[in-house]
Amino acid sequence: MTIPREIREIASDVYWVGVRDWERKFFDKLVPLPEGTSYNAYLIKGTEKTALVDTVNPGFEEDLEAKISQVMDPRGLDYLIMNHAEPDHANGLGHMLSLAEQAEILATNKGKEMALSLYDLQEEKIRTVEGGETLDLGDKTLEFIDAPWLHWPETMFTYFREEGILFPSDFFGAHVATPKLYADEFGEDYLKYAKDYFGEIMMPFRPRAARALDKLENYEINTIAPSHGVIHRDPEEIISAHRSWTNGEVKEKILIPYISMWGSTAEMVKTLRETIAAAGIDAVPFEVSSQNLNRLAGKLVDSAGIVFGTPTVLAGPHPQIIYVATLAKKLNPPAKYYGVVESHGWAGGAVRELSGLLEGTSGELLGSVEVKGSPQNDDMERVVELGERIVGEIKSGR
Repeated sequence: MTIPREIREIASDVYWVGVRDWERKFFDKLVPLPEGTSYNAYLIKGTEKTALVDTVNPGFEEDLEAKISQVMDPRGLDYLIMNHAEPDHANGLGHMLSLAEQAEILATNKGKEMALSLYDLQEEKIRTVEGGETLDLGDKTLEFIDAPWLHWPETMFTYFREEGILFPSDFFGAHVATPKLYADEFGEDYLKYAKDYFGEIMMPFRPRAARALDKLENYEINTIAPSHGVIHRDPEEIISAHRSWTNGEVKEKILIPYISMWGSTAEMVKTLRETIAAAGIDAVPFEVSSQNLNRLAGKLVDSAGIVFGTPTVLAGPHPQIIYVATLAKKLNPPAKYYGVVESHGWAGGAVRELSGLLEGTSGELLGSVEVKGSPQNDDMERVVELGERIVGEIKSGR
């Protein structure tokens, strides 16, 4: 029995032949995927040649083959375009070459190097391309655009000139498995998935992302077809959002990641939240033990300030707060101000360690409040003072 496979024609002789992974719960054993993800691949048929842009994650190679087979014999593929060497997009190269023995892999010079180190491929099957170089498929012209460090050093974009379709690999993507193929079918909530994804994957590379966006201004883009998430038929919204996130534009918002063992830290966070909200600034508490950390990255993208709340555990911050602070530092958010509220039973230490962790960030540590035992009135006054100081700095726009 032949099982019908979902394929979608997104332009004349341009097909989405990707797969949706509803079961995947983590990416890189780091990023939670509460709603799965997708691995988008695109088949482009010209009058003379055919090209496949990206492949799929390990385990989905036969799905990709079956989908392509509904459009053409996969043995007839001429080009396999590797925009990005990461296995969720490039692992299927070997399988496709086993079918289309005459096909060439097209990649950047760095991409070739990485593909040879990651996969069992013959060097002569990989042809390097440079930014601005074009590929003629007959009635269709593809142009390659250098986009290094979005988010690996070898990445490039592929641009279909005649239709104005940009295939930007991971850029403009989102981790979500959905039966909706297009952003306008998904609805207005889609941007929150894209924002989380940007925070997790692209935020550490904001300067590179800004350069890529500047470069894309020279292209007429009608459709953006990334390697994860949905396709954008009206790309202005997603481009505008990425411009804002890339520029590090922050809102009058303070994120408060915290954990509380016996309630003292939670009391301080409550007072801090009320102080911030009373001043007209968004206070966003984030209890780290009960929320998906994929939501944390999105909240980091545009928070002007971050205050960590933690008890001291064995002379340092709670391990989950250490993880969150370390992750935040690596993601390089644009937050300008930091603070810490801490509670301990017999001895502190959390503030000292968190202060060290935050060294080297672009933000300034404005203060901390350390409390022994349950917070008293004078302790809460210090929490209020810390909140008001951070609010004052945000409102002054310094």
